[in-house]
Amino acid sequence: MKIMGLLMGLLLTVAALLLVAGQLGLFVGKPPQDLGVRDGRLQPPSLTPNSVSSQAGRYADHPQRSEADIAPLPYTGDAKAALGRLATLLETTPGCALVTREPAYLYAQCHTRWLQFTDDVEFSLDEAGGVIHVRSASRLGSKDFGVNRARVEALRARFDQARRT
Repeated sequence: MKIMGLLMGLLLTVAALLLVAGQLGLFVGKPPQDLGVRDGRLQPPSLTPNSVSSQAGRYADHPQRSEADIAPLPYTGDAKAALGRLATLLETTPGCALVTREPAYLYAQCHTRWLQFTDDVEFSLDEAGGVIHVRSASRLGSKDFGVNRARVEALRARFDQARRT
């Protein structure tokens, strides 16, 4: 019984230390220097399973990760209005900050609530295809437990709902 109490105390101490470290910004990581659109594409997904990209299959010179594939966001009507609607959604998403807003490109940083892990989320308008391409990637670690995919799918649902209203 005494050992269980000690283990529980140790576990709580480690959890508290992680929480404090996160709140101090120790898990934010450095922003990538290679973000943006080049040759009509966002950067490829990470080689580790902590990112998703709607252009994952379009990189002949990059190893394929099928689990990184995610559908782009389709839109109808005015392309600039669709991107504006997406920008508004990012600005109103808790934990997300819209960093760059250009006519055909959006970049946001999204932070987890407790540990403040930062993910970089990019969107590129493809008017010819009638879609907005997306890439979402964690800065630290090798796994994200599906957080980037879940974020994109939640944004997709809100984007579709905003289109209907």
